Amino acid sequence: MASSSRNDKKYDVFVSFRGEDTRDNFTSHLCSALCRQNIQTFIDDQLNRGDEISESLVNAIEASAISVIVFSEGYASSRWCLDELVKILECKKEYAQIVIPVFYLVDPSDARNQTGPFGISFSKLEERFKENPEKLQTWRKALKEAASLSGFHSLNIRCESELTNEVVNHILKRLDEVFQPRDNKNQLVGVESTVEEIESLLGVEWKDVYALGIWGIGGIGKTAIARAIFDKISGDFDGSCFLENVREESQRPGGLACLRQKLLSNLLKDKNVMPYIDLNFRRLSRMKVLIVFDDVTCFSQLESLIGSLDWLTPVSRIIITTRNKQVLRNWGVRKIYEMKALEYHHAIELFSRHAFKQNHPDVGYEELSSKVMKYAQGVPLAVKVLGCFLHKREKEVWESAIDKLQRILHPSILEVLKISYDSLDDKEKNIFLDVACFFQGEDVDLVMKFFNASGFYPKIGMSVLVDKSIIAIDSYNKITMHDLLQELGREIVRQESTNPENRSRLWHHEDIYEVLTYNTVTEKIEGICLDMSKVKEIRLNPNTFTKMPKLRFLKFYSSSFNGENKCKISYLQDPGFGEVKYLHWYGYPLKSLPSNLSAEKLVLLEVPDSDIERLWDCVKHYSKLNQIIPAACNKLIAKTPNPTLMPRLNKLVILNLRGSKSLKRLPSGIFNLEFLTKLDLSGCSKLKGLPEISSGNISWFFLRGTAIEELPSSIERLLRLKYLDLSDCKRFTSLPSSLCKLKSLGVLNLCGCSNLQRFPECLGQFSSPILLNLAKTNIERIPKRITQPFVLRNLFLSYSERFASSPKLPFLERRRLVEKPFLGIVVDPESFPHMDHKQAVRWKEIQENSSFSTGKAHIVLPGNEIPKWFKFQSVGSFITLEMPPDFFNSSRVQGFAFSAILAFSNRHVDCGRWFSFSFELKVKTTKDCGSHDTVISEQS
Repeated sequence: MASSSRNDKKYDVFVSFRGEDTRDNFTSHLCSALCRQNIQTFIDDQLNRGDEISESLVNAIEASAISVIVFSEGYASSRWCLDELVKILECKKEYAQIVIPVFYLVDPSDARNQTGPFGISFSKLEERFKENPEKLQTWRKALKEAASLSGFHSLNIRCESELTNEVVNHILKRLDEVFQPRDNKNQLVGVESTVEEIESLLGVEWKDVYALGIWGIGGIGKTAIARAIFDKISGDFDGSCFLENVREESQRPGGLACLRQKLLSNLLKDKNVMPYIDLNFRRLSRMKVLIVFDDVTCFSQLESLIGSLDWLTPVSRIIITTRNKQVLRNWGVRKIYEMKALEYHHAIELFSRHAFKQNHPDVGYEELSSKVMKYAQGVPLAVKVLGCFLHKREKEVWESAIDKLQRILHPSILEVLKISYDSLDDKEKNIFLDVACFFQGEDVDLVMKFFNASGFYPKIGMSVLVDKSIIAIDSYNKITMHDLLQELGREIVRQESTNPENRSRLWHHEDIYEVLTYNTVTEKIEGICLDMSKVKEIRLNPNTFTKMPKLRFLKFYSSSFNGENKCKISYLQDPGFGEVKYLHWYGYPLKSLPSNLSAEKLVLLEVPDSDIERLWDCVKHYSKLNQIIPAACNKLIAKTPNPTLMPRLNKLVILNLRGSKSLKRLPSGIFNLEFLTKLDLSGCSKLKGLPEISSGNISWFFLRGTAIEELPSSIERLLRLKYLDLSDCKRFTSLPSSLCKLKSLGVLNLCGCSNLQRFPECLGQFSSPILLNLAKTNIERIPKRITQPFVLRNLFLSYSERFASSPKLPFLERRRLVEKPFLGIVVDPESFPHMDHKQAVRWKEIQENSSFSTGKAHIVLPGNEIPKWFKFQSVGSFITLEMPPDFFNSSRVQGFAFSAILAFSNRHVDCGRWFSFSFELKVKTTKDCGSHDTVISEQS
């Protein structure tokens, strides 16, 4: 079947009708309704009639996307109408033209079979053309074919206005299909599920108007989604209007008035409507309308455009796209839909359509395309802009462009994203720039304290940035920011000056190396963040920091495993560091901190692996010291901190004395610090005991590798304690029974406490599920109660013969299903160094005695082989299995068992001997098994 290009269509609709029957009633109403919808319509009563239909009429039929045939009682008496009908059906066959019959006061079967009143009119034509039976047969065949098509029957829809509306709405939907791009070059990608979800939200019933907000960063696709939904459902409403670029248009002189005029004109289908007359709103109150307000930036814009939703009927729907969530809250929207970035496979398809004019990258460009996708991070605007930019360019140009993008944001992307920045006030802009340059992925509480010390009013400022989708706070309480927005912030700083020393913030190692090496720093610099692993040795001038009186942030760190301090300095010239709130200097080279470093302004102090011998004497004021993170080095604290210091450290939040090997005891008041939530004493190998505890708010307590032999019973007073790490405490011998009173305790790590032989029965009384690590201890028996699912969340054990007398663990009991716990056995490597027969038997026991149909469990074993009873095996990060058609219908299938070899680099960072893994199971069904895909994922 041939099809004409949609660009060849001069008319949207061609109407074939018998003038004497319907010219002054239904056909005139239909044409008027089509005209009001701006549908280009051709009717043939304007042409001079003759014995044959004219060439102009033939051309008009061919140039129409849809033909509407109005079958009236006298239609078949007109040779002219029947010749039109024959031509319309030819176009249907040749050009895939859409044909819509309307049976106006005619039964479809009469039109199909030429019977009844319709047949009588056709018999009159037969009498005239009885000498031309071939012609008559052609007409009969055409009538039978056309009357057999799905259409509209006026006898079923008695109200003529209702019939007209139904026909027009159907034509609108069919036109949407006709004029959708067939080559898929510019179609939206990966939005089907989003459109369906939002459409379902709009379909719910409410007693008043349902308003929905679509919220997200610039370029994320809010307008495109809103347009797709509008085009799909607008035909179901009496009136509709897509009001584009509200932000931009409202900034023009008289812009809001023009937008209001457009809104009312489109909704009421009246070009001459007067926007300030209440009658127009009364007319709206009787209509079911759909309105999209696109790119709204403030509440007053909506107030000026629509006034109040009370004017609209409850079945009306409002969609608002915005970058500012507060606008949606003020307007009282029912649902805020947050736009997410495109998934990789959708992003690469969209990119390929613009870069290669097909749905996938050209051969040889796959890796380069993947690099571009990593940069674009699923933002449709960036994907399309970069695809167009790289179209038909050589590989060398691609590589150069990708390198450039790492430092300079593409102008078209910058222009769109910068709109969000321009809407911020000065304090909010400073917060944004600091996050973009320094704080991506940092703990929000720490950053809030820094911004508060900087005078940026962070509570409201951070809230505004979140509402405008510029930053987000993840489930781990970390600040996150889209990579493109981070690039935007850094590009704004770069544009402050062509010379790095005249910029407010420095983060690129080349810029910092140049500025510090040649000592060209200026008073403009407020922050420096240097990864020392990326530069050669820097010899700092003693007066460098005196030339930066506005310096608030200084971070010299090393991202390499075996990092070293490369910023050398013999002494520091005063004054300096007077405004510093955040100081992190890996391998700080001097014996003491700067003398004028003021705890009154300091938020974070971190000097790991340094040569500092004295810390406390250097800090002059303690009243507002929020965090101290001393170095993990031997010389940091040679003696116990002065007990008289404790009252003055009452703002302390984190105390990290990790690796202080000379530390023997703690001051008695250490636990009384009101804001202290994290205490890390890991590696304090001479610390043998803890002072008595009278109170405390500590949540995280690390004692790993200390010489502690027991905990004081007063530990029960740490009511907020969540995490207690006693791993590798070789001298630790007993747990106090009072530990069970810690209602918040979620993790107890005793791994490597080789002298611990007894686990008190009373500790089976934990009130909430706990993660318990007893691997490499000498505990011989576990209390029966603690193995119950409501007490145990995770259990890590070294399996050995000692546990023969212990109660069976729930997930090893036959026919016992575990629904919530994620239990595991860690087999002791010393007992089973290889995947030998003994271990294989253990695997078999687990396999035979476990039931995984509704529960889940994992078992961690040493070794480098997957047991042979796993039938499907492969090398790599994924495996594809083709199952028999009836596999999932089998009652024998209880679940899936997975096995994987996890290997670690010899240089991996020790994270307390904990690690995590994840898997994803994708089940793609065929038409015989269903019509949807299933994704199951799990992390441990």
